[in-house]
Amino acid sequence: MSQTKVNKAVLAYSGGLDTSIILKWLQDTYDCEVVTFTADLGQGDEVEDARSKAIAGGVESIYIEDLREEFVRDYVFPMFRANAIYEGEYLLGTSIARPLISKRMIEIANAEGADAVSHGATGKGNDQVRFEFGFYALKPDVKVIAPWREWDLVSREDMLNFAEKHDIPVERKREGSKSPYSMDANLLHISYEGYDLEDPWCEPSEEMWRWSVSPESAPDSPEYIELTYQAGDIIAINGEAMTPAQVLTELNRLGGKHGIGRIDIVENRFVGMKSRGCYETPGGTIMLKAHRAIESLTLDREAAHLKDELMPRYAKMVYNGFWFAPERVMLQAAIDASQVNVNGDVRLKLYKGNVDVVGRRSEQSMFDERLCTFEDDEGAYDQKDAGGFIKLNALRLRMAKLAGK
Repeated sequence: MSQTKVNKAVLAYSGGLDTSIILKWLQDTYDCEVVTFTADLGQGDEVEDARSKAIAGGVESIYIEDLREEFVRDYVFPMFRANAIYEGEYLLGTSIARPLISKRMIEIANAEGADAVSHGATGKGNDQVRFEFGFYALKPDVKVIAPWREWDLVSREDMLNFAEKHDIPVERKREGSKSPYSMDANLLHISYEGYDLEDPWCEPSEEMWRWSVSPESAPDSPEYIELTYQAGDIIAINGEAMTPAQVLTELNRLGGKHGIGRIDIVENRFVGMKSRGCYETPGGTIMLKAHRAIESLTLDREAAHLKDELMPRYAKMVYNGFWFAPERVMLQAAIDASQVNVNGDVRLKLYKGNVDVVGRRSEQSMFDERLCTFEDDEGAYDQKDAGGFIKLNALRLRMAKLAGK
């Protein structure tokens, strides 16, 4: 029995094996009422299954909420304004979902008068950090219960035995397998870890992927699409106005159809270890390419370069769970200010796993054909001026050489 008395706890609940066991474990270990919260971030059919499982587990207060629009509008889109990508490859699909879940859990805890929150993240992963940073940033005195850091269940077999002992239904997704893939899905991506992926030399099987065809099996003809931007966010696809969640849903469909967005990486976790994961991010892959294209036309050179210098810091903040930290909020304000003139259209060609930019236009374009033409520029640029520019900027190089003889 825990030394700290808990009257009511809000549990981040998926209805899967881990959180079903945690629900019962919380009830027994802390002798408390458990409120379950399931966020629909676009992960699919499993959301409503959570309701019946929570009811079967004796839960009276059940929250199941469709947060897809808020997720894309207030978390995914702001992150893509920064062109955030972690360690050159990872588009932060899992990372960016955690702040919203944390925020809503604290709001529910306040509404329910709960004195604790709980999650199913393991003591080895990043998610425990992301969840708990969010909890403490929004409710500094909240008690956090992390069962994986408290209980004595150390293996999948232990968990299956616990489930059998307490009559907790278990769905065996891979018959005969002792370690199925650990998957996490939302509108931005789906991730795969564990099982044979624990060997970084092992190539993922084609059967593992859920959202996309292989590039080899993608259509033999390219597909052209046009994205319309307003203040750095996509507001229409092929001229059809869409909400943020609709945009990402449609880009996922298009990207998956053409084999876009698969990656297989070894990443550095915040807790110190390396981990191997595979990710499908079809819509996000398209968004990153298109956003950089419209920025190339509309952003001042130094503003664009400063964004690129700051981006790795921003991406690391998101990856490590510092979404609510003052430095991320401050940096977001600067990024958003840079997006005022990021308006216009980008035309893309989708083909066999590739996203090619084939056109971009904007009423705020800083591209001036007269300045860069090889033909007569009608006096827009005096090439003689370049001589003085070069001599002034080369002065320190000349002085260094002369000083060194």
